[in-house]
Amino acid sequence: MTTPVTILATALERGACRTRRAAARLARPDGHGRGALAAFGALAAADLLATARRPRGAARAGKPLLMPSLAAHVLRRRETADAPVPGTLLAGLACATAGDTALLADEYEPAFLLGMAAFLGTQVSYTAGYLRRGALTGLRRRPWIAAAGLAGWAAANAAVAPGLDKRLRAPVAGYSLALTAMAVTALGTGARAGTGALAFLGSDLLIGLRAAGHVFPGQEVAIMAGYLFGQYLITTGWPVTP
Repeated sequence: MTTPVTILATALERGACRTRRAAARLARPDGHGRGALAAFGALAAADLLATARRPRGAARAGKPLLMPSLAAHVLRRRETADAPVPGTLLAGLACATAGDTALLADEYEPAFLLGMAAFLGTQVSYTAGYLRRGALTGLRRRPWIAAAGLAGWAAANAAVAPGLDKRLRAPVAGYSLALTAMAVTALGTGARAGTGALAFLGSDLLIGLRAAGHVFPGQEVAIMAGYLFGQYLITTGWPVTP
């Protein structure tokens, strides 16, 4: 005899199977991953348009799908299913997805702090990946990059801190230091990685200025555009190998 519990269990099992099949299709290698990049482009255009109209609200429901589409590109651009997966890049994109979701409600302090914590995971993951790619070798040849990064971090925090709530100053300083470390190691890796990291850094600097009360027209769109451009360059510039 079929019971409601049996029906529910069957429906959940079928749903799980469909989800697994969909995930397998998204991760299936094709050697280029252009379809996933096209999806990212469409989602990015829709989100920027929604941001220009109203930065918060139902129109931005697609924002949490942006980084998963880049992750799908990373998986699909492999030549074969046995090819190595760039774990630090995928971990960073996963953390960014959590951050994007939390920051949909960034007018509330807990959501803002949760988003910052998630993106801290992104910065740590990317930095670890760049160090594995030989960033220190590049920085030894150009030590001024690290010095400029540290000076820029100190100057930015000095400018932003007075306008921040006292409870936010330490978290912002800590997160921005991790972000600066990511940008510095990216610059030690190569031009494409460095450009993407600087765009990411610029986007977060604008967020810091907004949090400190420095608001100007078009700021929300500039924040999102810099972030999307940065993540695009970081992802597409990352080698297929880990």
